[in-house]
Amino acid sequence: HACECEVWLVVSMLMTHTSLLFAPLLLVPALSLHAAPRPTGPYTAVVVVPTGVGAAIGGYAGDALPVARTFAAVADRVVTHPNVMNGAQLYWPAPELLYTEGYALDEFAAGRWGLRPATSQRVGLLLDAAIEPELRTRHLQAADACRATLGVDVGAYATTDAPVGVEINMSPAGASWGSVQNPGTLLRGAEELRAAGCTAIAVVARFPDDEDEEMLAAYRAGAGVDAVGGAEAIISHLITRELRLPCAHAPALGPLEVEEELAPRACAEELGHTFLPCVLVNLGRAPSLVAPGDAPRAGDLWRDDIDAIVVPADACGGAAVLSLLDSRALVVAVEENRCALDVSAERLRVDGRVTVVRSYAEALGVLAAHKAGVNPACLFSEMPSIRELRVGGGEHQH
Repeated sequence: HACECEVWLVVSMLMTHTSLLFAPLLLVPALSLHAAPRPTGPYTAVVVVPTGVGAAIGGYAGDALPVARTFAAVADRVVTHPNVMNGAQLYWPAPELLYTEGYALDEFAAGRWGLRPATSQRVGLLLDAAIEPELRTRHLQAADACRATLGVDVGAYATTDAPVGVEINMSPAGASWGSVQNPGTLLRGAEELRAAGCTAIAVVARFPDDEDEEMLAAYRAGAGVDAVGGAEAIISHLITRELRLPCAHAPALGPLEVEEELAPRACAEELGHTFLPCVLVNLGRAPSLVAPGDAPRAGDLWRDDIDAIVVPADACGGAAVLSLLDSRALVVAVEENRCALDVSAERLRVDGRVTVVRSYAEALGVLAAHKAGVNPACLFSEMPSIRELRVGGGEHQH
């Protein structure tokens, strides 16, 4: 099931063996390079941070959530994915944040699927048969806690008819990936839950505990790569692709010894026994996935509704970005969110189509100007003169 792997990793491994520093660009975002008219109506932004690539922001459970929350204050709707939103036992659901599984987000950006915002989904919980009895009980208690305390509609749970068989690996580029030895057991369990009336699927698979100790120590210190992210993406992609249901995954892991010097960004992952609460809460409000042949409803979102997509500058090779390069959407790449990939707009030779900014704070300013219909170049003291286009070819800069 290598086809389930993130496009980011595939493109990165094809293009590079070493990490290159991204060259500094102009202070003024070159938004005028692709100035497609923006229609009136709600402003829709897509925020993507790939999982398992050691992103400086978004490389840990929920540490990109403040970024998404802030974009929701600028955009009317923010389509984002579990790697951005999931904070283990911490979460921040908001009606402006549309929690969309990564494969579904790619299909949305390609125009093959639409999103139908929902206030409630009936979540089915699928547990790996390989989970030990005590750890299984902890996850069932977490589900009941979300039902009793938060009112999340967790309709039923099922156990796979065989161990899922998750394996995790690291690529030469430093990104995590993985494999699932028994994908059929996942699909059979998810189909049972769908047949019982569940409209979204939360999966808990048993992940290996024998992670490299040096890599784990670096990760807990705030300088490593999430070893489980790549394999998690395969699981949710598979179910979403085959059943067209919202899906997200929480790994089942054994407890770690207390670490007094734990990095703040790693703390959310060590608060308790399970990562499940954020998955259930977010899936409970996830948008439904619609196909072009489905009966339309007011409020459905499609590719043409996307006004902007924001990604790390070294992760421009994802399917969503590549799909939107020929659309009217503004593509914004953030330099400061470095990661293990080296797939910049410049290396893809699409830098004339991508607005590169230094930080998420600057990206927010660009989107605010875009939403208001203001040329971002007007917000800087240094502004180039208007270009003269000469009849017969060529141009001249005053």
